[in-house]
Amino acid sequence: MGADLSSGQNPPPRIDGAGQRIGVVCARWNDVITLRLLDGVRRGLAGSNVSDDDVLVDWVPGSFEVPLGASIMARSGRVDAVICLGAVIRGETSHYDFVAGECARGIQDVQLACDIPVAFGVLTTENDGQALARSEGPGGHNVGEDCAQVVLEMIEFARRHAAGGALG
Repeated sequence: MGADLSSGQNPPPRIDGAGQRIGVVCARWNDVITLRLLDGVRRGLAGSNVSDDDVLVDWVPGSFEVPLGASIMARSGRVDAVICLGAVIRGETSHYDFVAGECARGIQDVQLACDIPVAFGVLTTENDGQALARSEGPGGHNVGEDCAQVVLEMIEFARRHAAGGALG
């Protein structure tokens, strides 16, 4: 796993997420992993005072469908940010390359087109062990928890720079 080459001089802000409405689009394919990521999202949001009543979770068939689900959710006006969860694990065919790349591109497109934060919580790993390592429970590394903090920080970033926009 790649390491964060952090100097420690620029720690992430502690953000109170009370009142924020967060959407989560979760892929059913590889749900042993995505359920663990979803647990991490819930822990991360709860740790920043986001009420479970303000978290909208919905499921799509797989990671390739996550961007469309994120777009629909983002355009609904019901959420301030969207977290995308999935797991694309390399197999014996080139299927991985197409799904992982297009999923990433699609999620970025949603974020830019809809002008709300969209977090990329789709694991793209070489094997099951790597996916399990990136979706560990409390005390371990869980990309879902990371995504919870990312969207809250980006909501705050957008608010600081918006002049009466959708997030203002």
